[in-house]
Amino acid sequence: MQYFSTNQRSEPVSFRDAVLNGQPDDNGLYFPETVPRFNAGFTSGLRHLSNADIAFQIIQPYVSKSIRDDDLEEICSDTVNFDIPVVEISDQISALELFHGPTLAFKDVGARFMSRCLKKFVGDSSQKAIVVVATSGDTGGAVSNGFHNVEGIEVVILYPKDKVSRIQELQLTTLGGNVTTLEVHGTFDDCQLLAKQALADSELRKQVFLTSANSINVARWLPQQFYYAFALKQWVGAPPVISVPSGNFGNLAAGMLINRSGLKIKQFIAACNANDTVPEYFRTGNYEPKPSVSTLSTAMDVGDPSNFVRILELFKDNSFEISEKLNAVSVTDEQTSEVMRSVFKEHSYILDPHGAVAFAALAVHLKDMSDQKGIFLETAHPVKFDCVETIIGNHIVIPNAIKKLESRKKLVLEIPANYEDVKEHILQLK
Repeated sequence: MQYFSTNQRSEPVSFRDAVLNGQPDDNGLYFPETVPRFNAGFTSGLRHLSNADIAFQIIQPYVSKSIRDDDLEEICSDTVNFDIPVVEISDQISALELFHGPTLAFKDVGARFMSRCLKKFVGDSSQKAIVVVATSGDTGGAVSNGFHNVEGIEVVILYPKDKVSRIQELQLTTLGGNVTTLEVHGTFDDCQLLAKQALADSELRKQVFLTSANSINVARWLPQQFYYAFALKQWVGAPPVISVPSGNFGNLAAGMLINRSGLKIKQFIAACNANDTVPEYFRTGNYEPKPSVSTLSTAMDVGDPSNFVRILELFKDNSFEISEKLNAVSVTDEQTSEVMRSVFKEHSYILDPHGAVAFAALAVHLKDMSDQKGIFLETAHPVKFDCVETIIGNHIVIPNAIKKLESRKKLVLEIPANYEDVKEHILQLK
């Protein structure tokens, strides 16, 4: 499998080189040259396969020749060695709980897969790798955990000051070792721009070996397909509608990719908060990035979602075909809070703000469609968000994994949203 740039101005590369490069030198995103198709036996036999087997069969065509099958099987087994259950909330709506990994967030799958791939690739090289990642909260924690103390790899995390929760900040700032955390005076969009500047800096890349662990990296993006297969493995009945909390659009792009491979999903909903760039695109036909605005669902506060270009690429920019398969909805903070309260009251289920946005969008979609059922992606444990207890008026039990972080020292460097500062810290790690 080769990967080309969505900007069409870089040479195609192998999976290995796509992972190591992070991003093409023309500032596009890597995209697979072909979309594999499942045989009928795979999709009909999901419930008889282990999650590790499912993951291997999905990812193997994308990785072929870059990693031996026996090594890839081990990587897949390590990546998905925790529960990812479908939990019924009501007669029509179920949750796919993606928060049972080590950092209680869906990003654990991609981060664990990428860290193991990168360890394999770096092990074949004498040069230290520096992983640069921008985060709105959960990505940084998952990447930090996935790469912590991996020999030959340094990690630089950029996160927006005062725009992540207390527990997310603990996960970002208490590891130390090979993890350097930069607290940026700015927004997530600023952090993402700084990370992209570093990856595109040819002079910097002559001095250090840089790659990214954001969902722009194919090793972070492609494993997100696993979630949808795990959901269908547990599903009974007609293909579901799936509602995806959407900020940078990597998760949704992965879902639409595996649907194209043959996994049966009736329709997708891009559940957005007040950052409505994509819903506006469907309403007007114009894609116009906006400055991000702060909401309760902080990880989705993205005004220029990087991965939406992959959805456009998958459908060859055919907006009509995209709209046939995808409905984009914007949900306000007021609606988010109301859904969190009502679902807790009626079903004794605690939603995090991102899952609540997806639940709200799915509930509206299914309201007049009694013959349909759907799944929303619950992407993070509600304990990670400071607002949840206040909104639902109830205490959340803190998991032991979080309690262990409370006594650790915060290790963080504050910087302005200035690229030269980021570059200086990266150079100190070479």
